[in-house]
Formats: sequence, structure tokens, C-alpha cells
Amino acid sequence: MQALSVEQYARLQQLARAYQHRCAATIKRHPARNPRLAVDLLCFQPLPDSDELVGALITPISLSLAVVSDSPRALRDDMPRRWLALPGGEYPLEPLALGESDGLWQCPLLDDLSDLESLHEANRLAQHLLERVLNA
Repeated sequence: MQALSVEQYARLQQLARAYQHRCAATIKRHPARNPRLAVDLLCFQPLPDSDELVGALITPISLSLAVVSDSPRALRDDMPRRWLALPGGEYPLEPLALGESDGLWQCPLLDDLSDLESLHEANRLAQHLLERVLNA
């Protein structure tokens, strides 16, 4: 896996904060919310021939495949779905606007993380799933 730059890591942290801000109320009300987990973007690597990164979005309620651009790019929630072909299959990505000038694309892989005991366990699960998706 290729190491990301300091700027790319900072961008992922900013997007995680924006996601948390936008979705906090939904996460808090969700019946299967796991209070041991937090919003995080991890295991990202560059998509070949693209200015985008692919990795995992973990939240207290789900684990998703996520695609983000290297720099802020406005997305709207009503944009059409796009498909991403990876060695592990083709994944339908839905847009999620995170403010007026940024956003990410996501495809839920697991929609119930309530049985995970720690953020460390969630990170290991994300790494395992991404290895299968990206390197099948």
C-alpha cells in the first residue's frame, strides 16, 4: 500500500470531522449505534489514473467503501450513483455532500457494527474487508 502525504491525511481528518458534524443526529438516534466507535476514514490509497483516494469510512453504525478526491470537490446528495470497478467487484457509490464545497462517495459494506468491542477491532475489520475489495 502506498503511503499518503501529510496533506492527504489532513484532508481525510477534515472529511471525517465534516461527516461527524453532518450525521451526528442520525448516528445518535440509530438503534444499532455502537458507542465504542467513532467516525474515521482509514486505509486509504490512491486510485490508479485518478486524483481520488479509496478506503474505508467507519462510523458507529456502518462500514463503507469510500472514495474522496485529493482536493475539495462539491457534491450534491441528488447526484446520480456511480460505479467503481475494483478487483473485488463493482461497487455502487452514492454521493454524500459535506458542506457546500466538499463531499465523498460511499458504498455501505456492513450496516451493523454493534457487536464490535473497540475501535481497534473495527479498524482490523476495515483493513480485512479493504484487502478483499482492493486485492481480490
